[in-house]
Amino acid sequence: MNRSLPLVILAMAILAFATVMLVVAPKVQIGREPAAAGLKPYTTEQLRGRALYSSLGCVYCHSQQPRAPDQAPDAERGWGRASIAADYAYDSPHLMGTMRTGPDLLNVGARLPSASWQLTHLYQPRAVSAWSIMPAYPFLFEVKDRASPGDRVVWLPEDRRIPGKVVVAKPEARDLVAYLLSLDRTYPVPRSAIRDDGYSRGGATQ
Repeated sequence: MNRSLPLVILAMAILAFATVMLVVAPKVQIGREPAAAGLKPYTTEQLRGRALYSSLGCVYCHSQQPRAPDQAPDAERGWGRASIAADYAYDSPHLMGTMRTGPDLLNVGARLPSASWQLTHLYQPRAVSAWSIMPAYPFLFEVKDRASPGDRVVWLPEDRRIPGKVVVAKPEARDLVAYLLSLDRTYPVPRSAIRDDGYSRGGATQ
């Protein structure tokens, strides 16, 4: 019993140290970082889409943190420069993610800026990417006999269309697409984030 107490104390100390270094310290650092000049606050529509993105579990398959060249060839993949703290100034909570079952999405709004493409991809990913393993989200859409004024009809290739029907995006789908299109961090890295060696604190600049 006498040996158990020191082990418990040591384990708690290690846990406390890890929490401070991996949670508290980064939060303090990022919390003090001002938003980059090119970063805009999320709109109400985009915030609703962000909440939906989180609730659907998109963060489990997609990261939002392009890495430096010495860590991964993300720039060569077309995912943009390495992210910096200022890129996440309006994110609460952050959705950086850790898995890359799908591509990194921090700059998907710049890579794929078509709302029409995004809606089709959400309704049926394999309609635009035959190799995609992403799940479809048909519950974000409505199949109707005909479109009504103000409806956003989803484009589908002929082999995916439902004869005599149209697929219409629900408000939730529009919100999610608005959020995805807001993910564009292609503005220049702030000078305050550039190190003396010409690299950003998150990695190489472009």
